[in-house]
Amino acid sequence: MKDTTRHQGKRRQLVQTIVSKGIKDTKVLAAIGKIPRHLFMDSSFEDHAYQDKAFPIAADQTISQPYTVAFQTELLDISKGQAVLEIGTGSGYQTAVLCELGAKVYSIERQQELFKKTKLFLSKLGYRPKYLSFGDGYKGLPEYAPFDRIIVTAGAPFVPKPLLAQLAIGGRLVIPVGEGVQIMTLYVRKDATTFEKKEFGDFRFVPLLEDKN
Repeated sequence: MKDTTRHQGKRRQLVQTIVSKGIKDTKVLAAIGKIPRHLFMDSSFEDHAYQDKAFPIAADQTISQPYTVAFQTELLDISKGQAVLEIGTGSGYQTAVLCELGAKVYSIERQQELFKKTKLFLSKLGYRPKYLSFGDGYKGLPEYAPFDRIIVTAGAPFVPKPLLAQLAIGGRLVIPVGEGVQIMTLYVRKDATTFEKKEFGDFRFVPLLEDKN
């Protein structure tokens, strides 16, 4: 697993690209600048790894566009040591960003092929989330709740109630809501029953799959 000076130079260019698109959080930018995105992708896509685009990975899923990763992470507004639930481990790239920010990461992946592959791969890179789970993201991880932050990295047709329930008071949930095209949505929990909602424009994600069994 090589990370050459050429790769590092391309990452610096990528950081400048997402800065030009409005990302300001210096910790998020530093994480994007550090993590070798090309290693999270099939080697046939290596030349495209530092373009600001989504690309296919295993199990008909995608690695998100770096700007989208940065945008969602910036909305989370993470402080070191916070418990963060990630719905959709995928390639593990967003997981690595969360780890770089010092979060205690709990992540759920619905695709077993990806779950097995990514769990092994993150460990090889030195990223050690608190807990990686194969399961239904709609249900969250109630046994580890409450979470300071929750991020959903797939398009949800609606906001799963268990995720709102597992959010700590003062916590933030970032979720793309809709079918086909999603609206990036932020929920901030004010108290036991009240949530503040803000919307941040259109994005496109693969669908969030629910276990119907």
